[in-house]
Amino acid sequence: MSFERPRLLADIGGTFARFAVEQEPGVFAHAQSLRCADHPDFHAAVRAYLDALPGAASAGLDERVAHACVAIANPVEGDQVRMTNYHWQFSIEEMRQRLGLETLVVVNDFTALAQALPRLRQDERQQIGGGQAAPQHVIGLLGSGSGLGVSGLIPAGDGWIALGTEGGHTSFSPRDEREIAILRHAWREYSHVSFERLLSGPGLSLIHRALAELHGISAPTRQAPEITQAALDGSDALAVETVDVFCALLGTAAGNLAVTLGALGGVFVGGGIVPRLGPLFERSPFRRRFEERGRFSDYVAAIPTFVITAEQATFKGASAILESQLRKLQASPGAAILGQIRRAKPQLTPAEQRVAEQVLARPRAVLSDPIAEIAKAAGVSQPTVIRFCRSLGCEGLSDFKLRLASGLTGTVPVTHTKVNEDDSMVELGAKVLGNTASAILQVRSQLNRETIDRATDLLMQAKRIECFAAGHYGVVAQDAQFKFLRFGVPSSAYTEPRLAQLASQVLGPGDVALIVSSAGKLPELLDVAEQARSRGAKVVAITASQSPLVRKADVALLVDHQEDVATHLPMVGRILHLLVIDILAVGLAMRRGTMEREVLEALDERVSPAVRAARGAAPGVSLASPAATLAALTSHSR
Repeated sequence: MSFERPRLLADIGGTFARFAVEQEPGVFAHAQSLRCADHPDFHAAVRAYLDALPGAASAGLDERVAHACVAIANPVEGDQVRMTNYHWQFSIEEMRQRLGLETLVVVNDFTALAQALPRLRQDERQQIGGGQAAPQHVIGLLGSGSGLGVSGLIPAGDGWIALGTEGGHTSFSPRDEREIAILRHAWREYSHVSFERLLSGPGLSLIHRALAELHGISAPTRQAPEITQAALDGSDALAVETVDVFCALLGTAAGNLAVTLGALGGVFVGGGIVPRLGPLFERSPFRRRFEERGRFSDYVAAIPTFVITAEQATFKGASAILESQLRKLQASPGAAILGQIRRAKPQLTPAEQRVAEQVLARPRAVLSDPIAEIAKAAGVSQPTVIRFCRSLGCEGLSDFKLRLASGLTGTVPVTHTKVNEDDSMVELGAKVLGNTASAILQVRSQLNRETIDRATDLLMQAKRIECFAAGHYGVVAQDAQFKFLRFGVPSSAYTEPRLAQLASQVLGPGDVALIVSSAGKLPELLDVAEQARSRGAKVVAITASQSPLVRKADVALLVDHQEDVATHLPMVGRILHLLVIDILAVGLAMRRGTMEREVLEALDERVSPAVRAARGAAPGVSLASPAATLAALTSHSR
């Protein structure tokens, strides 16, 4: 695909964040490494890089970069990214919007490196030993750095499918007495010794300590860079032996990967350690150990092994993944609206054609821009924008944006949209569902698994559960009562202030008061919380953060959602509270082991269409059952 604008590529590790701009296919410019510790979060690091690009002062971010791919040293599942080896965390969709990007793809760094393998030139890889790669066969990949990454490529038609694995955590298998001694030493620190424990930066240090103990040498603790440098210049015999053992173990792991995957296309070694060893790795026991497979030695000897020497290999893979994603978006059936615009453009009026050109050039920007901005950018009047939308068969701008969003991402918009007096019934329905989906995703990002576990534990241990609410939220308390009774837990619901006060005065140790309050400020419910705790009962609150009720509860499940209190008609907020009740009910049922099919079906019927709409807005989330709802709403804290 042609590059209308440059693309941003990033390789994020626990120590450094590397960036580059792809100006045209395969041409990377302005490569720079930033220390993660110098920036409070991922967004700040990206902005620091982009703001330092030539011409950054005179051009807005959205004018310079439209698409980006981030390879990150972390599993990527769904919208929430939480780094395991650093404190950065972010929502992919929120980050895309903050950076003004049309497309933001986030993938595991080893997945990106795997996709780079078929694109490496001969001078970007060094073969170690013999063997001949079989074309269009499985390729293996492993690499040592802060950990041990393992992946593979499977040929699929004209492209490749990268395997997302955690193969670095397979159990270490020693091959001789020296390696058995290293294993015994490692067992003192770890109950399970994986290959990653040894084939990584920290692993080099562990091997160094183990060998010093084995030989009775008093050696200072050394980090990986010191060990490799001492081995390269030959100044320390223990460091030389450490690297020698490291390479042998890597040969064992690579051979395991070759026979596991049937990697007749070859096995590649990347990461931050091996490429720096140069000739030392070529002379090491790596290849010999790779081929030592007993009856399968001839099979493995025919498989070539390569060291990746390309400095920008991860960028190559990230570029390929981004290109593939953009092609899919362009060719997907959901993108029919863009094709319709292109086909209809010659029949539009000159003014409407200018709107069409604006949409085709910046489709994602149009999604978030108000009508005034769209009209200004296209140089037309606001009624012209409406006429353009209706010429495509849409009810209006909101309906057009809904179809456009589906075409670009396969989802409905998940931002809050204001309802206007001139909206059609179709537009009103779309906005209500979209706003509900947006609110659900916001709560999903707030809920904490530990808090849900604590609340579920209290409910599990309760002799009885008394539910308290007021006003329009009374139905939430009644819904909770019904569910807990279905699970065989004594429960009542109190929505009248006087009855609630009397009921709180007979609570005691072993009881739980479940209090539902949107704002957490009603005096009568605050009194219930105080009475319950004074009598030894536990209080679980479903309420807004920073509210007085939070401070009076033993466990607080936070639901923050702004609604127009002047109407006195809770809409989305009540749905959010009902969903939290569903989470607690499902959790309680799972703990009790009594989740019967009819209960699951009953809960599933309660999941609103808006929740199902949210499925598309959070990749990888299935809301086909209440159990899936629980998993979806708590997945970010795993």
